[in-house]
Amino acid sequence: MTHVIWQGTWKGRTPNGLEHQRARSIVRPTGGIMRGKFPSRKTGRMVHHEGMLELDAIYHFETSPLVAQYTEQPQTVHYADGPTLRRYTPDFELKLANGESILVEVKPHKFAYEPDTKSKLDKVTKHFEREQRNYVILTDRVLQIEPRLSNLRRIYHLAPRLLPTYLKCVAKLQQTQALFPISLGAAIAPLSHVELDPYSLLLMGLLTCDLNSPLDDSTILILKEENEHAWFRLSDRFGF
Repeated sequence: MTHVIWQGTWKGRTPNGLEHQRARSIVRPTGGIMRGKFPSRKTGRMVHHEGMLELDAIYHFETSPLVAQYTEQPQTVHYADGPTLRRYTPDFELKLANGESILVEVKPHKFAYEPDTKSKLDKVTKHFEREQRNYVILTDRVLQIEPRLSNLRRIYHLAPRLLPTYLKCVAKLQQTQALFPISLGAAIAPLSHVELDPYSLLLMGLLTCDLNSPLDDSTILILKEENEHAWFRLSDRFGF
């Protein structure tokens, strides 16, 4: 089992967790899959993951301002495979900030395009198209882009356990907007004077930075413009 060590600040209380019962539970661990639980800010509970690639997906969901909530193994559906009905459980369901819902399959690229797996996923995709439901397959080619992944992990763990409210951040930022653009190292002190921190503001999408270079004290933070695109996207087709 993987062990995720929380490096943020615990403040002695927890957010209200979203109640969720996984559609599929592992009865007997098989193979070499590393399974674990992740302490999620967005769900307020421990989120189960199967394999390191799903953990990488979780870091993207947690750090994307476009993803409001998510659940793992949300439901089991039955899709047609010729005359046979087969069972399928997506890995995640995302609730986007714009109200859209996206079902997600996380799969290593080399497995996703094996003939049997590709045939299955093509049938699943057609099933959801008939149901008029959004469905996307995310592979390591999207989820393990470096240094973006390492930067997102670092930002997530350096942010406080409980983020300030969005309205508070917007109000306090108005007092400090003249500072920007500013380096990450130089921003910490002035933001702390108004009870803010750069990592929370990045997670909320109020600040952006270049994720294509390793995050350090020299990383430049920029105020996000109202109509500016999110600092990263996993799927242009579905807008997140």
